[in-house]
Amino acid sequence: MEKHKNMRMVPKATTKRIPLYFRYLKTLDETGVKRIKSNEFSKMIQIPSATIRRDFSHFGELGRSGYGYDVPYLIEVFSEILKTDIEKRIALIGAGNLGRALIKNNFRRDTNLNIVAAFDVNPAIIGEKINGIFVRDMTELKNIVKKEGITTVIMTVPSSKAQQVIDDVVDAGVTAILNFAPKRLKVPSHVQVQYIDLTTELQTLIYYDENYNHANLDLI
Repeated sequence: MEKHKNMRMVPKATTKRIPLYFRYLKTLDETGVKRIKSNEFSKMIQIPSATIRRDFSHFGELGRSGYGYDVPYLIEVFSEILKTDIEKRIALIGAGNLGRALIKNNFRRDTNLNIVAAFDVNPAIIGEKINGIFVRDMTELKNIVKKEGITTVIMTVPSSKAQQVIDDVVDAGVTAILNFAPKRLKVPSHVQVQYIDLTTELQTLIYYDENYNHANLDLI
């Protein structure tokens, strides 16, 4: 397989869509589909075909005009990019309702993603076992990160506590963090933080629903 472009040179919007492409391609492969054109894939995942072609072009000549894309080959390419053959060991911080739900699910459809440790500061939760994982005191974070080879942390803590927690996470040596709080946090340049703001996502969804679907209904 040809060497693909350094991921640092790929637009961030494209990198965020790669896991989505990979998941749908796996679904296609599981149902026996071995070839697909960008317009067909577009209808399936609700992303413009021009965007799909532009995204794919960052990783070489993945398709052929008039033929489309070979699904198994795309899976191979994106699997290499996402490093799906390597286990990503994850720690979860904040074992409240959302944290518990994430631990119980534990990425069942993605065998390379694995929550192996959980942490909290609430004495009533510390020591509890959720889906086979003990909730530990935050004071154990640094030792457990090193012992378990943890590379990624998911934070489900209140915004008011997030900066203090992320400082501890960075100090423990973690450089990839998924934060379920909208507040932007201060981290060193080598640390990657992805924010999930459920309120913003929902408001965006409602905006497009009101201004696209409802507007179209008014024209009928």
